[in-house]
Amino acid sequence: MADICESALMNLAPSETRFEVAPKIGLFHEAAADIAALRTVMVNVVFVGVPGTSHWVLVDAGLFGSAKRIRAAAELRFGPGARPAAIILTHGHFDHVGAIGELSESWDVPVYAHPLELPYLTGRSSYPPPDPTVGGGAMAWLASAYPKRPIDLGPRVHALPHDGVVPELPGWRWIHTPGHTAGHVALFRESDRALISGDAVITTRQESALAVLEQRPELNGPPAYFTPDWQSARDSLQHLASLHPSVLVTGHGVPVRGDNMQEELQRLARDFDLLAVPEKGRYVPVPAVTNQHGVVSVPPRRWGKVAFALAAVATVGAIGLIAAIARADEEL
Repeated sequence: MADICESALMNLAPSETRFEVAPKIGLFHEAAADIAALRTVMVNVVFVGVPGTSHWVLVDAGLFGSAKRIRAAAELRFGPGARPAAIILTHGHFDHVGAIGELSESWDVPVYAHPLELPYLTGRSSYPPPDPTVGGGAMAWLASAYPKRPIDLGPRVHALPHDGVVPELPGWRWIHTPGHTAGHVALFRESDRALISGDAVITTRQESALAVLEQRPELNGPPAYFTPDWQSARDSLQHLASLHPSVLVTGHGVPVRGDNMQEELQRLARDFDLLAVPEKGRYVPVPAVTNQHGVVSVPPRRWGKVAFALAAVATVGAIGLIAAIARADEEL
């Protein structure tokens, strides 16, 4: 059932534009000479630094269980015993921090995130509940089963500097891009207009397990099931589009670049409500409210027993699809 529904929905993809995908060399999509994305099952981690050198930074930390793969990729790219100068988190959702505890401890390196993200990284607050009714795909229906409890990095995690400087990355600045989470950030380098967007804009329809498996590039807003503030998400994407990035490295999907990417990014920013915002959903009319301590309030759940039953059916299909994604990932 999930497969049939997703196949129909994928025919409604926002664009059939052929993007220029950053070349894949070995394990990595090479977005620039010093920017490489590594996919871990369904989410990317990004290595920023010249291959073979000792100074580099890791952006995000993938799913739980991916630490070994990330360390091996780091040593392949930077040499035996490679360790980053720092780890930067675009946000703290489970698929971006799964290996952060193991990696930060084994490498003995600091972790940086936006101040509004710290409650979810220091054990003080869980994120607003997901909304599995938005997006229409198996990955969305599975959202209720995703880990939601905060992690606690203790004194190892630090707030990003208020002046926009990215620690250990000269020439880069961080940009506050709330919506998907309150403390979500993107990273931008003015010299070549390289953009690491996290989940503020992505290049796959993350709600669909089939789309995640295929990795067909298409520009989308943030994963709908985990986005509790659509007004802020719209504003953030429009801000990123105004930067006119030359290359886009996202939290989900392949890195893309070129004129078509820029045109589609402008279109997505212009028509965000039509292309990205769900027609209905828990957070569509009213966003979750958060502050520096975590979640303050959330609107009531808007789905009942029928939707719950459909979610259970879709979840069965999603488990099989995710297993296929994991197998494909191991073959890369």
